[in-house]
Amino acid sequence: MGIIGDERLNDLTHDEISRYSRHLLLAEIGIEGQKRLRAARVLIVGTGGLGAPLALYLAAAGVGTLGILDFDFVEASNLQRQIIHGTRDIDRPKVASAQDRIRALNPEVKVVTHNTYLSRDNALDIFKDYDVVADGADNYQTRYLVNDACVLLGIPDVYGSIFQFEGQASVFYAKEGPCYRCLFPTPPPPGLVPSCAEGGVVGVLPGIVGTIQACEVVKLIVGGGDSLVGRLLLFDAWGMKFRELKIQKDPACPICGRDPTIHELVNYEQFCNINLADEDEKKFETITAIELKERIDRGDKLQIIDIREPHERAIAKFAGSKAIPLGQMARRIGEFDPSIDAVFLCKIGQRSIFAMRALLEAGYTGRLLNLKDGVNAWARDIDNSLPQY
Repeated sequence: MGIIGDERLNDLTHDEISRYSRHLLLAEIGIEGQKRLRAARVLIVGTGGLGAPLALYLAAAGVGTLGILDFDFVEASNLQRQIIHGTRDIDRPKVASAQDRIRALNPEVKVVTHNTYLSRDNALDIFKDYDVVADGADNYQTRYLVNDACVLLGIPDVYGSIFQFEGQASVFYAKEGPCYRCLFPTPPPPGLVPSCAEGGVVGVLPGIVGTIQACEVVKLIVGGGDSLVGRLLLFDAWGMKFRELKIQKDPACPICGRDPTIHELVNYEQFCNINLADEDEKKFETITAIELKERIDRGDKLQIIDIREPHERAIAKFAGSKAIPLGQMARRIGEFDPSIDAVFLCKIGQRSIFAMRALLEAGYTGRLLNLKDGVNAWARDIDNSLPQY
């Protein structure tokens, strides 16, 4: 039996039998399984790369109620992978765009939109109305928040994550196996793992991983198949390889172990050291694109250092800069002149902070400045011939 109780099941209409006939022909799903899908309530956290295929395939499968949670707006750069949105949806709230697409695909699905930022203050109130949560988040604080809320409410968390060419998927369900904290007790240091906005992602990857998540949701609802509870599925799109890791429940897990110490949602920004990262950034001087242009125009001596890799510099070249990739910074300290201000730049002004830190730790004594918002700010405010990417 799936996670949907028999008391919520009603007979299918003739139209539903016609629409879902390919499901009904499968003994593993059949009439009973389809009735469970119609009775199910699934929340999708994020309507981006992973949330897009999740929402589309679960709507097509006949999940009766789909909640979609996001507080972002559609941008042109989303359309390379977030297939639930279209060009005409740019600048619209993602939940509004997703709702329209779901209704166009299957008008029988009830769509509940949560156009809000997920936090410890609202997570339990939102999650309690759903049977399954599918996590399409792109940051660690939300992943831990989703996990903890699901553990506290006793519902499964269908997890997925992506970066560049690699993806992961699992089902964290504390009633039957490990939770996310059993696998990752603590988050990585802020900035250690670049976001897709900085590191990139091949557009089809979230489609593959998100569809795997959708399949896991369907299996949980109908009560069949071998779920990913206790297993972490790893996918390498470039090498076209799948691997699997077994995950054990951690008896010492602070939320699902034998003697849990977490009984309510915590401050996830603090847990993931987000505030500390912000304070760390404030230790470095910044310079805006307009200020940098003024200094260049008046002939100030500057060392402008582009820390991007060659393939990224080819997208938008910064004239007059010297290319020193982030990984080479410390060993090329001898190429810097401490008597001249050094301005560091990357795409959005985040990786450049790590370059500055590496130089200081290597013993550099000169003045370091970070170009605020990076090359994209220069393209936006100074040189419109350059693309923002």
